[in-house]
Amino acid sequence: MRGLIILRMSINTCHKKETMRKPLIIICLLAVLCADVMAQEAVAPLGYRPPTSHDEYGSPNTASRAVKKGTVATLPFFEDFTSDTFYPDTTLWLDRKVYINNTLCKDQISRGVATFDAMDEDGLPYEKTNNTVLRYADSLTSQKLDLSAYSVGDSVYLSFFYQPEGNGFAPEMGDSLMLYFKHTNGWTRVWRTAGTGVHDFKQVMILLNQATFFHNEFQFRFVNKASISNSDDVWSVDYIRLDANRSMSDTVLSDVAYTVEPTFLLNDYTYMPYHQYLANAGGERSNQHEVVIRNNNPTSVNVNYGYNATELTTSTPLATGSNSVSIAPLGTAKVSFSVYSSTISNPVNNDLVYYENKYYIQSGAGTGSLLNDTIIKKQFFHNYLAYDDGTPEKSYYLKLFPTLPGKLAIEYKLNVPDTLKGIAIYFGRQVPLAYQKYFSLTVYKDIAYVGGSDVLLYQEDFLIPNYLSHNRFWYYKFQKPVVLPAGTFYIGTIQPALSGSDSLYFGLDVNRVGTNHVFYNVLNNWEGSTVDGAVMMRPLFGEFFPSVIKGVVPDKPRNYGVSPNPAKGFIRINYNSSDEARYTITDMLGRVRKEGATTNDAQIDIKDFVPGVYLVYFTIDGQTAPPQKIIKQ
Repeated sequence: MRGLIILRMSINTCHKKETMRKPLIIICLLAVLCADVMAQEAVAPLGYRPPTSHDEYGSPNTASRAVKKGTVATLPFFEDFTSDTFYPDTTLWLDRKVYINNTLCKDQISRGVATFDAMDEDGLPYEKTNNTVLRYADSLTSQKLDLSAYSVGDSVYLSFFYQPEGNGFAPEMGDSLMLYFKHTNGWTRVWRTAGTGVHDFKQVMILLNQATFFHNEFQFRFVNKASISNSDDVWSVDYIRLDANRSMSDTVLSDVAYTVEPTFLLNDYTYMPYHQYLANAGGERSNQHEVVIRNNNPTSVNVNYGYNATELTTSTPLATGSNSVSIAPLGTAKVSFSVYSSTISNPVNNDLVYYENKYYIQSGAGTGSLLNDTIIKKQFFHNYLAYDDGTPEKSYYLKLFPTLPGKLAIEYKLNVPDTLKGIAIYFGRQVPLAYQKYFSLTVYKDIAYVGGSDVLLYQEDFLIPNYLSHNRFWYYKFQKPVVLPAGTFYIGTIQPALSGSDSLYFGLDVNRVGTNHVFYNVLNNWEGSTVDGAVMMRPLFGEFFPSVIKGVVPDKPRNYGVSPNPAKGFIRINYNSSDEARYTITDMLGRVRKEGATTNDAQIDIKDFVPGVYLVYFTIDGQTAPPQKIIKQ
């Protein structure tokens, strides 16, 4: 219907012009129709920050939430954000609002940057109600520095590199990145740049040219101003240096460093079950694994580098290698090793196998960070297939027609028969959240694309999206496992008609290289996706599921009610059973405000809730019913 409406509007528009001729009307109609059909895929801001652990099975973020007080002794100050956590180093920084990562930037100076956006330290938007406001957002404030022994004559400079957009969305002209210095009487802005599209990292040199900067509690602070309607507007900052006896020409970084993330060991998948890998190891392995080294020196440098590989679960050495390369001034080299064929004894199907490749620089000119001389790539084999690296940068969605369902299908392939137990999905965050948007999960043996036909193997209906799960993926365990033969299959979703043109958002890993394996259907026929990246939807095969699995709604959800509504001091959940049930109350951004056990008609205290709208989830006998909206007065 939407397409017809657009055509009719185009005809009316054309007829308004008395001189418009029939051939031009036809061209007008065809242009509008083609543009509408071609625009059924779209990308959007992620809407919240990725998880606060690097991977599903690695160590959690070890950065302490406690802010360390005190004074950094004195100069030099150096930070290149080569970190194993997602928060700033508390020995150097006071706040935790920026996001330390190595995926939202492009062509970084060394691995790791600090990213500024419109999300707070918990990864949620600063502005939750007004989508048009422009406001101050992230900040990065240094610990106190004792500069009392220095003066203007000591030529103290602060330098840093910055890049807008990167792999996120570009900050607009009204957005900005700013730098402030703290003098004896307060803060003053010393630098600002307006929003723009992506460019290479640029270096900025700022002279401390006022006597009031030289005291024993000097600090500097980066701040960004963001337009909340594009909440992923991104700035990245790297390689901050503050020292004396510098000049405007002191822009050389005497350093050799690893930069972008190394490649995976696999040819197409990023992760897969180990028994599926062993069944066709030669076909699944990539020919080589690659890593990028940057020479930040103004002269050519000969770099000796190497790697060692270990299976960490059993501490089994797998391979080593070394080589050397000459890198041009301010240039990069993509160096590679042949992928090793070493394996370990076949574990029980879907047990975790954990390869680690540690790359290191053995020698090379430079006096910069030693930490960026090493970079680690983790290669998991567990109970799922994946094309993504676990970290999204954007959201992917379909532009749906009101009267037609929207279908998504992602192609996978098994080397040996297996049993599909469920699907994990990383949902992009929407405002308001999509808790009211029902969808179905599907498994196909084939789809009607390029001579194929739809062969539906399984469908599970009345599901709802969620965001607060293991590694931010939401796990849907099938009510009935699906036995699959070796070969190609598809997993996907169906969003029903009348579900709204702003369909479900799915995490999109834009660092995916190669075919995205995604197909969509919004006009009753399947089309191959033209969006670069991997839609983050994974088939699950083993028994491993996080304990927080929720979201599956039974075919006949158990009736329940919440009263009073609106409520002031308490609510009651009424249901037809004497069994104990579980409840979860979230705000409209998905944050859990209260959860616990309850019985029929028992009071639940909400008097401390801020007035507003909340969602109540009700679970009994392992089944979660659709959420109910309540108003706290």
